[in-house]
Amino acid sequence: MPGAAGVLSATVVSADGTPIAYDRYGSGPAVVLVAGAMMERAHPTMAGLAEALAPWFTVLSYDRRGRGGSGDTAPYAVEREVEDLAAVVEAAGGSAKVFGGSSGAGLALEAATRLPGVRELALWEPPYHVDDSAPPLPGDFAEQLAALVAAGRRDTAVERFMVEAAEVPAEAVAGMRAEPFWAAAEAAAHTLAYEAAVMGPGNALPAARLARIDRPALVLNGEDSPAWMRRAGAAVAAALPCAAHRVLEEQTHAVTVEALAPELLEFFARS
Repeated sequence: MPGAAGVLSATVVSADGTPIAYDRYGSGPAVVLVAGAMMERAHPTMAGLAEALAPWFTVLSYDRRGRGGSGDTAPYAVEREVEDLAAVVEAAGGSAKVFGGSSGAGLALEAATRLPGVRELALWEPPYHVDDSAPPLPGDFAEQLAALVAAGRRDTAVERFMVEAAEVPAEAVAGMRAEPFWAAAEAAAHTLAYEAAVMGPGNALPAARLARIDRPALVLNGEDSPAWMRRAGAAVAAALPCAAHRVLEEQTHAVTVEALAPELLEFFARS
């Protein structure tokens, strides 16, 4: 169905029958956007990035399973999310350049090890832990988050993810509970276990798997992001056979569209 300003909203069916909703922008070579934790395709960053790339590319931005307009089918497995991305790539014509942000970058990397249709990769701050300065996470973090949601403690699951994985100060999270977006965060709490599963136990860097990805890649970090994230970005770029690493001035993990879009445009146009 037509959306605003020439955006086409549609649904594709994943291999297990789960409907995956996406928006299509622009025309040209295909680019697929993969969001990180608690983000939907309507998030200002995702929508803004799609709009910025649309004059040069056909951009497909989708809701990962369990959020937004997409469905969800139990039991969850990372393989099902790879199949979701494969279905979106197929809707794009069978091959695409792929951007992944944060844990969405982890999913994009996982997909690239399995899907030949992923032709190039641009990655924003994949949150792997490559040294002791990263926040320690229990090996069963995904299972712990899922158990909290199953027990009806969605608020606690969100709080734990924000404090332990995203390093948001506990006092800041306490203040967030009164904000309008908190209800949406709780509604997406079940997908936080999915993010932890995508990143793997302890967010350990899967260097051997990354070494098999022989496609052009660009890994980006923010100058003002935590130092462990910058080191993780450098480690990902070093593990990938055909990758470059860049640090964007004055950017935090919450990167702006104005800073990110030109980097993606240059990389995707060149590759």
